[in-house]
Amino acid sequence: MRLKSLLPAAYILFLMLPIYWLVAMSFKTTNEILAGFSLFPQTWTLANYIEIFTDPTWYWGYINSIIYVTLNTVISVTVSLPAAYAFSRYTFVGDKHLFFWLLTNRMAPAAVFALPFFQLYSAVGLFDTHVAVALAHCLFNVPLAVWILEGFMSGVPKELDETAYVDGYSFPRFFVTIFLPAIKSGVGVAAFFCFMFSWVELLLAKTLTAVEAKPIAAVMTRTASSAGYELGLLAAAGTLTIIPGAIVIYFVRNYIAKGFALGRV
Repeated sequence: MRLKSLLPAAYILFLMLPIYWLVAMSFKTTNEILAGFSLFPQTWTLANYIEIFTDPTWYWGYINSIIYVTLNTVISVTVSLPAAYAFSRYTFVGDKHLFFWLLTNRMAPAAVFALPFFQLYSAVGLFDTHVAVALAHCLFNVPLAVWILEGFMSGVPKELDETAYVDGYSFPRFFVTIFLPAIKSGVGVAAFFCFMFSWVELLLAKTLTAVEAKPIAAVMTRTASSAGYELGLLAAAGTLTIIPGAIVIYFVRNYIAKGFALGRV
């Protein structure tokens, strides 16, 4: 019994070790990091965090990321809801082929679309905007959201729709007041995965931005100086990038568990 309890604890400690190491490094100077191995900072410093919160290049990186990630999540979920409803409730010519085609977009690497998106957005004046990155990420997030939501919607009996129509509900009223609350777990799961992909994706975000909308992931790649990489600053920035994802996970943790239980996540 003791061994059974020790194994999960050891596994959790193993998973938390990189996070602890990142946080510990964020309170060190680069010289101390390069000097040798130490479990704790020998000289604690907040200089790395102060630089991030006082340098516009750094804190605007976080703001830009939050803006386009939120925009992408809203667009992806909003577009995916009616599409997933159509796949779950209706049968039409080529429905399974179209559903598979949507998923193939999710399978393709982002590098395949970097150059086409760059040329397209440069031509229409969307380059270096939050909308450009948000729309580019929709290519990957919409298929994923449709796939997740379709699974949740298929679990809702069709009799619910028919009963609502008999009671005189219009489709918009039925969808908003009855159907959406029934699949709120699916909406939470879809929003979570859209948020996480858009938050950690780097290639498209870096390719489609220059100054005004540059995300924090792209800013973190520019920590090199004449003296080498500023490792303490990079660790502090990495620590702060974990926080938004942790907050999202906290609020949708129950929905994610239900998604795994339904076998769609």
